[in-house]
Amino acid sequence: DLVRETDAQLVNAPDTERFLVEGERDFAGPWIHFTRPSWNEWSKLTEHLKSDDQSVLGMYEGLTVEQARKYHRATYSVGVGAGRRFVRQVDLSGKRKMLDLGGGSGAYSIVAVQKHPQLEAIVFDLPPVAEVAREFIEKAGVASRVSAVGGDFTRDDFPADIDVAVMASNLPQYSRELIGQVVRRTFGALVPGGEMHLIGETLDDDRSGPIGPALWGLNEALAGSTGVAHTNAECLGYFEEAGFVDVEVTVFVEGTLTRISGTKPS
Repeated sequence: DLVRETDAQLVNAPDTERFLVEGERDFAGPWIHFTRPSWNEWSKLTEHLKSDDQSVLGMYEGLTVEQARKYHRATYSVGVGAGRRFVRQVDLSGKRKMLDLGGGSGAYSIVAVQKHPQLEAIVFDLPPVAEVAREFIEKAGVASRVSAVGGDFTRDDFPADIDVAVMASNLPQYSRELIGQVVRRTFGALVPGGEMHLIGETLDDDRSGPIGPALWGLNEALAGSTGVAHTNAECLGYFEEAGFVDVEVTVFVEGTLTRISGTKPS
């Protein structure tokens, strides 16, 4: 319920107050409004599924700075909330250099360096996105410790001497082959003992659900990409095939996101 009755008055339910009231810390209005136009595309799902007009980046092919700015203004508040959850779940106190793959606005990096004064971070995303990330980084006052590098993480060289890497909320945008490739390339960029954390919308191994990750996989058909929904077992396989040890799956957001993590042997 969006509202509830208290003392003969209607008041916002806790989640309504938290996510739907402008000015609240976790206000999700920009993201909700941004995704509204996709409603009509779902009525054309059959056409999209039959189409052969797909590319690796889909809707992000030819992305402009202004398009990137609009998108990440919509996602920033949600990203910051996820970043706070990440730094609660993962101990970064012994880490020095974090690689934020496909980091968008830099929300994870910003939150991480704010909590851990010894940490520096690099946001690695498409050049127009990196330009926008610098705006968020500057506004957050962490430009001395967070940088943004433009590149395509499926093919461009990664920065070196990384001891922790995070790839968050872009899993369904890519095929199994490409995700496996990115995990292997991340393994190569990490120092011995370094960690990778892949946070994404994963399916149960029997592909029966959850519904949210399944819909995110279908959404890539609407976006015109070659992305698919990935299972937990598939993600574990990407890590193990790359050479990671102590690989595990942890619930990140129940029914929506999981965190797959692994360590590069020392």
